Amino acid sequence: MAKSLFVGNLPWSATEDEIKAKFEESVKVLAVRLVTDKFSGKAKGFGFVEVDDADMEKAITAMNGKKIGDREIVVNEAKPRTERSDRPRNFSRF
Repeated sequence: MAKSLFVGNLPWSATEDEIKAKFEESVKVLAVRLVTDKFSGKAKGFGFVEVDDADMEKAITAMNGKKIGDREIVVNEAKPRTERSDRPRNFSRF
């Protein structure tokens, strides 16, 4: 089974291939997904890396605090997304 890791503080210029290559120095990577702004398409500086359950702790230990570009990345286990109650659900701009 796969576990998803949250990877934060990524350089804006980071690519999925670059992140995959860095993580594969330590563990086998199943998938990488960087989050982008839906309007501009620009990177938001974080993403998710999927690894095997057995490799999760090894990946966190090896990669948390490692420099990519000029930034020290933050790596931890991704938590399920929760619904935010402070936003209207069916909000329309127009």
